[in-house]
Amino acid sequence: MRYGSISRMPTTSLTSRRSAVVLFGMATVLSGCAAGSSLDPVAAYDPNQYRLGVDDQIRVLTYGQDQLTSDFRVDSNGKVAFPLAGHLQAEGLTTSEFAAEISAALEKARMVRQPNVTVEVTAYRLVSILGEVARPGQYAYQPFMTMLTAVASAGGFTYRALEDRAYVVRQEGDHTVVGRLNPQDYVKPGDVLKIYERHF
Repeated sequence: MRYGSISRMPTTSLTSRRSAVVLFGMATVLSGCAAGSSLDPVAAYDPNQYRLGVDDQIRVLTYGQDQLTSDFRVDSNGKVAFPLAGHLQAEGLTTSEFAAEISAALEKARMVRQPNVTVEVTAYRLVSILGEVARPGQYAYQPFMTMLTAVASAGGFTYRALEDRAYVVRQEGDHTVVGRLNPQDYVKPGDVLKIYERHF
């Protein structure tokens, strides 16, 4: 899969199996929300303030140190095992903050003098789209994805869909939030969306 395209993800890895379990639980929560219920909108998500989370895939670039330039995944404990620096906490940090953590750890270990480190996300947590869409499933998150572009990645609405909202289960730190998304609202990596059937 190319990172630049929106596509369905295979479900054969341990990560995908764990995602499927989480997805089932969240779908159960959403199944209790009737299409006519008056859930409050979720707090606005700013994609410019993205913070790393479990299962994100990142690329760490350490200038002038090819052996310290590689791809990593944030593990189930929210950490990244980085050469010479050990297991570093990544979950909850921006890419800039995590780059600073790596630099500090390398300097502390006295392995690299004044390291110049950058971090970029190469693959985000999946977004799950359920209900009245053509191809329900899990999809690659794309920066600045909205409810409408998420639905488009799942093949668009069915003719039965309630198109002016989606119901969402979202992880906010240690808390799970259930609320409503409007069509132009930003989706957050890891969100579970459900499109309900409209009443004719």
